[in-house]
Amino acid sequence: MKRNIAMLIFFSIVLIVTIGVNYYIYRRTNPIFAFAGGYELALRLLFWAIALSYPIGRFLERVVPSGAAELVAKVGSFWLAAMLYLTLMFLLFDLLKLMHSWTGFPSFLSAKDSISFLRKISVGIYATTAIIIFAGYLNAIYPKVSSVTIKTDKSLNGNAMLKIAAASDIHLGTIISNGRLERFVHMMNEQKPDIILLAGDIFDEDLGPVIKNNMGDQLKQLSAPLGVYAITGNHEYIGGVDAAIKYLEDHGITVIRDSVVTPQGKLNVVGRDDRQAKMMGGNMRKPIEHMVVNIDNNLFTIMLDHQPYNLNEAVENGIDLQISGHTHHGQLFPLNLITKAMFEVSRGYKQIENSHFYVSTGFGTWGPPVRVGNKPEIVVFEVSTGK
Repeated sequence: MKRNIAMLIFFSIVLIVTIGVNYYIYRRTNPIFAFAGGYELALRLLFWAIALSYPIGRFLERVVPSGAAELVAKVGSFWLAAMLYLTLMFLLFDLLKLMHSWTGFPSFLSAKDSISFLRKISVGIYATTAIIIFAGYLNAIYPKVSSVTIKTDKSLNGNAMLKIAAASDIHLGTIISNGRLERFVHMMNEQKPDIILLAGDIFDEDLGPVIKNNMGDQLKQLSAPLGVYAITGNHEYIGGVDAAIKYLEDHGITVIRDSVVTPQGKLNVVGRDDRQAKMMGGNMRKPIEHMVVNIDNNLFTIMLDHQPYNLNEAVENGIDLQISGHTHHGQLFPLNLITKAMFEVSRGYKQIENSHFYVSTGFGTWGPPVRVGNKPEIVVFEVSTGK
């Protein structure tokens, strides 16, 4: 019940904001509509069909799953990126018009009341947005491998070095489907890691498209001698955490929930349940100190925690390496400015005292399959003994 209320409030806010932003873009697109002549009404209706296609498509996926519903959601996902850049550029133009009215600068806005001039501006803004989105799409589908080397004086129980392949925020579902998953599995296995760690948001939301496209068969291809481990992210809770965990475990991935595993005695892996556990699952997650109280502190200890809040807690509890995701580093510039303000580490590596932290930009995307200003990634850690 609590989860359903939280979801209803969240989606209501999203829908209100979506309609408001799209109305602003719609009004600024009027010069193009007016030029359409007898097709004006059809063009206006097409605008709103595209503008609302993402929430409509996601709703249809849940109620009447079909290829048509997936297509509508995919079209809408690209529009989400368009919304951001259209809004920013139209706002910039409005600010320039206001500046011109006060100062006369810039002078080219003298023709600001001409319908022909406004139409050219609108077309230019749409064309620029299309170029940004296309470039961002190409960027999003070609992930990189990021490498991090860590020296430790902790034991690896007989190994001079362990190779750890990690990823977060794959977001499997309608947008990130079999093709991208095949590339992910290939990239991870190509690293020949000793262990594979998945730091949450493996699924987007609804498991329906994952089951329909039998993505579990590809997940089972992930291979590492010490095993494949995962934790929950906020999106596992959005889509239904119990079903998500069962699907992962049915397909060869061990989910660590507020507990510790020690694969073959080589290292400790602490898996924290996501912060959404209390709000959407009704369960308070365990404090770190309760999980690490009985571990072998002589072994190298990794903690998976999807959302990188309160990094000091990892330091205080002797965690050697924390791997997180969640931020996507904003995914679309300039949203990275927001994530940099919200999180101590929005992306990449940082060392605090004796603890190492890595916040991944993630492998997949949420909403639009577009990345501007950062690249998707998997991360390979080479942990070796000795100073």
